[in-house]
Amino acid sequence: MTLFFASGGFGLNLNIFETNILNLAVVIFGLYKFLPGFLGKILERRRTTILSDLKDAEERLSQSKIALSKAKEELASAKQKADKIRNDCKSRAEAIRLESEKKTVEEMARIKQGAASDLNAEAARVTSQLRKEAAELAIQKALAILPKKLDSNTQDKFLKESIKNIGGN
Repeated sequence: MTLFFASGGFGLNLNIFETNILNLAVVIFGLYKFLPGFLGKILERRRTTILSDLKDAEERLSQSKIALSKAKEELASAKQKADKIRNDCKSRAEAIRLESEKKTVEEMARIKQGAASDLNAEAARVTSQLRKEAAELAIQKALAILPKKLDSNTQDKFLKESIKNIGGN
């Protein structure tokens, strides 16, 4: 039995065999009966996989936190070692600088002392040279003046005394 409106576009068909209501009821009943088990297994597997992934992620997060705290401790330790090394280097550099300054001062004092001793030696040499030259000059003048002032008796007497002195020594 078909019921049509006068416009002819819309109608309600109440014939069960023509409308496939039975087919739809069977399909809906089948879906209602079998789909929850099938979909339930798929959803349960998906749920288990997601929970397993979440558990793995939480474990990795925990391990990452532990590794991060270890890394922070190692960083702090490395900073302390670096500070210690830096301080040791500064103190070593200061000690080297002071030692270098001390050696420089000692070397300068040694050079100054050497220069002073060289100066004293040169002064002694020059003094000795001047004495020698003065003595030679005095002898030359004496030899030049002596023959004029000494007569032959005095010369003989002087020579005899000189020979006597040379022979006695």
